[in-house]
Amino acid sequence: MLSGVSNTYSAFFFITLKPWSEREAPAEHADALLRRINGELYSVRDGYAFAFAPPSIPGIGASGGFTFVLEDRAGKDLGFLSQNVQKFMEAAARKRPELAGLNTTFLPTVPQISVDVDRAKVLQENVKLSDVYQTMQVFMGGALVNYFNQFGRQWQVRVQAEGEYRTRAEDLGQFYVTNAEGGRVPLNTITRSGPRAGPEFTMRYNQYRAAQINGGAAPGYSSDQATHALEEVFAQSMPAEMGFDYLGMSFQEKKASEGVSPALVFGLSGLFVFLILAAQYESWSLPFSVLLGVPIAMFGAFATLLIRNMENNVYAQIGLVMLIGMAAKNAILIVEFAKADYEKGKPLVDSALAAARLRLRPILMTAFAFILGMLPLWAAEGAGAVSRRVLGTVVIGGMLAATLIAIFIIPVTFVVVERFSGLFGQKSKEDPA
Repeated sequence: MLSGVSNTYSAFFFITLKPWSEREAPAEHADALLRRINGELYSVRDGYAFAFAPPSIPGIGASGGFTFVLEDRAGKDLGFLSQNVQKFMEAAARKRPELAGLNTTFLPTVPQISVDVDRAKVLQENVKLSDVYQTMQVFMGGALVNYFNQFGRQWQVRVQAEGEYRTRAEDLGQFYVTNAEGGRVPLNTITRSGPRAGPEFTMRYNQYRAAQINGGAAPGYSSDQATHALEEVFAQSMPAEMGFDYLGMSFQEKKASEGVSPALVFGLSGLFVFLILAAQYESWSLPFSVLLGVPIAMFGAFATLLIRNMENNVYAQIGLVMLIGMAAKNAILIVEFAKADYEKGKPLVDSALAAARLRLRPILMTAFAFILGMLPLWAAEGAGAVSRRVLGTVVIGGMLAATLIAIFIIPVTFVVVERFSGLFGQKSKEDPA
C-alpha cells in the first residue's frame, strides 16, 4: 500500500475503530491506540509490522504523518543508497525526539531467485532471444492478452501457468520455446537460476534512485518541527551526492509553506485593522491606542495552549487572526468614548478614566457572552474534536486575557499615545518646514 508494489510477502489490514461515544478514555483515542499497537508490533521478530493512520486528506498520499524521500543524485550503485538510508534512519531515530514511528519501504536484501539467459546457448539452439523472455514472462509471471465484454461487464484475458507449476525455478524445464527448425527447446537448458539477495523494486523519484521514509511527529511536536528535524539530520549525516524531497501530504505542506507565511498573514491582518481604524476615525494615532492591547490577547492565547498541552497549528493561527478583531473591539469601546470627551475639552486622564468606567459593563457583557458561546469548542468531542478544541482554547484564552488584563491597560495606552501625538502635533505647528 505504501510503495505501490505487489509482492508475495506483505499484507495490510484496515482497522475500523468503535464510535467516539464508546471510546471516552484517553487510552482509547486513535493516537494512543497507534502507539500501543506499534509497541506490540515492534516485539515481533518473525516479520516487520507497524500501524499508521490514514492521510489527513483522502487521496493525498497513503498514510498520515510525513513522507520523506532520500535520493541518490550521483547515480551510484544500490549499495551506496542502502548504506546512506541505514545511516539516516539510525541518526533520525536515535537523536531526534521530534520523530516517531520511522519506517521505510526500501528493502535492499530481499531473498530472490535469479534467472539468467545464456545468450551463447540461445544462439547455438537457433532460438530467438525475444521468444525466451516472452515465454518466461507468460508462464512464470503472466501476460495480458486482451479484453472482452460478457454479461454487461468487461473481462481480462490473462495467460499464466497454474500455481503448482511456477513455484520453483526448476519448473522452467516444463516450458519450451520453438527454434528456427521447429524443434522444442526446454527453457532450463538455455537459462541458469540461483538464489540471490536484492531489492524487490527500485523506486524512482525525480528520475533518481530513491528510498521512501514514513513516520510522524512525536507527541508534543508539530509536523513542521518534524520536517525541520528530518532536514537537519539530512544536513548533518548525508554526503553531497544525496538529496531529499517530499511526497503526498508532506509535499503539499512544503509547497504551502513556501507561499504566504503566518507572520505575513498576522502582519497584514494588523495592518488592515490599523488602516480601517485610521480611515474610520480620521486619525493616525488612535489606532495605536486600540491595537496595543492585541499582544495581551495573544499572550493569553499562547499561555492557554501551553496549559492544555496543545499544538500551535493552523487552527490556532485562525483563532489568533480572529483575536485581533475581538481584542480591538474591546479597545474601541473605551477609546472611542475617551477620544470624544477629550475633543470636547475634558482633561486627557479624566477622559480615559470616565470612558473606562462607562464602557466596562458593555465590554464584560459582550466578552463573556462570546466566551460562553465558545465553551462547546473548548470541550468538543467526536471526530475532528482536536481541531475544535484548539480553536476554542485560543479564542477563550485570548479573550479572557483581553477582558481581565487589557481593559486596565487600554486607558493607559490611550493617554500615552495621545500625549505623544500631541507633542508631534505641537512641533509641526512651530516648525512647518
